[in-house]
Amino acid sequence: MNAEPSIQSKLLDLAAVDAELTRIEHRRKVLPEEQEVQRLEAERTTRKDAAVKVEITIDDLDRDIRKLEGEVEAVRKREERDRGLLTAGSVNAKQLSELQHELGSLERRRTVLEDELIEVMERREAASGNHDHAGANLDQAEQELVDAERRRDDALADLKVAQQRCESDRAALSGGFPADLLAAYEKQRAGFGVGAALLQARRCGACRIELDRGEISRITRTAPDVVVRCPECNAILVRTKQSGL
Repeated sequence: MNAEPSIQSKLLDLAAVDAELTRIEHRRKVLPEEQEVQRLEAERTTRKDAAVKVEITIDDLDRDIRKLEGEVEAVRKREERDRGLLTAGSVNAKQLSELQHELGSLERRRTVLEDELIEVMERREAASGNHDHAGANLDQAEQELVDAERRRDDALADLKVAQQRCESDRAALSGGFPADLLAAYEKQRAGFGVGAALLQARRCGACRIELDRGEISRITRTAPDVVVRCPECNAILVRTKQSGL
């Protein structure tokens, strides 16, 4: 394959654009801003789970409070009924003794229930504080996530602009190559990642392997318009003044 040296040298410009496109794609895949978004999404989930757990605890405590309040009220009503019977004086001696004994039991039972109620209400108050704290933590995580998503979107937008610029440059460059040279470049790039590279100081710019003296001698004797390739990676080797041939 033959091509004017000036045309071959332009392959380096095309390769530079393609290398930039590769870097852009790699950066998109490992974007730090995206990794931060993922970390904050996980953090938000953790904090949301913590908030839900506190809410469940509060619901359980509220149910216990209602149950204890109901039991305390039932005991009080029983006490009021018994006292009413005592006050009415309509019971005999045996019933009077039984009512007095029952009132004593009811008072002790009410005291126990009221103590339990106070303890549960104190736990409910503490849980309410935990809920407020968990809610504040969740709000903070959500705001941090919004900020991170904005930074991620800005970074992606910058990459898109850079990619569009490179694609435009590539389209302009591609039109200046013979079809067979461009096809050979594209095939090599698809298989190896680099289609063409500068031969500099006996080293291939694509695979970075130093060519032996025999290969350098062969390339030196090759006419400038003949397209040569790296014997190691098969990339098109572009010869310029920097090649030192």
